[in-house]
Amino acid sequence: MIKVGQYNTLEVVKRVDFGVFLDGGEDFGNILLPKSSVPAGTELGDKLEVFIYFDSEDDVIATTEQPLAQVGDFALLRVVGICGVGAFVDWGLNKDLLVPFSEQRRRLEVGQDIMVRIYTDKASGRIVGSTKFNRFLDKTPANYKVGQEVQVMIAEVTDLGYKAVIEEAHWGLIFKTEAFGKLFPGKKLKAYIKEIRPDGKINLSLQKAGKGKVDDLADKILTTLERKGGFVPLSDKSSPDAIFKEFRTSKATFKKTIGGLYKQGLIVIEKEGIRLNDN
Repeated sequence: MIKVGQYNTLEVVKRVDFGVFLDGGEDFGNILLPKSSVPAGTELGDKLEVFIYFDSEDDVIATTEQPLAQVGDFALLRVVGICGVGAFVDWGLNKDLLVPFSEQRRRLEVGQDIMVRIYTDKASGRIVGSTKFNRFLDKTPANYKVGQEVQVMIAEVTDLGYKAVIEEAHWGLIFKTEAFGKLFPGKKLKAYIKEIRPDGKINLSLQKAGKGKVDDLADKILTTLERKGGFVPLSDKSSPDAIFKEFRTSKATFKKTIGGLYKQGLIVIEKEGIRLNDN
């Protein structure tokens, strides 16, 4: 079955001067892949992975170009135009994606980079975008375990911290007091389930809880020291940004970890940095 707004693998069934036609089955018939998108050497019977969407005439069409996102995805996209029914965002294809006014939490302006959820409108069948995420999230039970690693995307900065989309299915929050590194809407990263509250809301952490995060970081520090000739110019006096750039961790966790390595006799802490203990 053809999935509009997503990738499909379709067979080449006809060649014409302006491209090739792909087998779209009973629902869509032959789907045009324009000549500009046809890979060199394509023959009848070949199967091509293509993205299916609607062109400017609202006809189903195929392309081998890669959009920035597809139906079902959350993505950071730039507003490139405003019309009488909404705003257009660039999603990497010739035809821009419409975000109707009814799907905007607040009015969008040209030049803005905004988080968008791409979906198929059931009434019209068209592919559109929305900035109203609540209708897409927290619709299924959150069957996560505390400490579980998950993939998240930062969606919004609030007074409390950073709202993030967990596995494209649930809302989560990283408190400002526990955030480190550069976090911004659209950034994808791994996080850990810190707490699932009685009201169903989820708190996230950027590091494993307890001993696990220290053990992982200790291994990483020792490996880095060995790779860099036994010395790294970072210590408990270094800036949080410098520590994060090298080890992707907070300064507090770094200090705790090198303190443990020092007590074990594995490293020496010097004024300029840390060194493997050769003794």
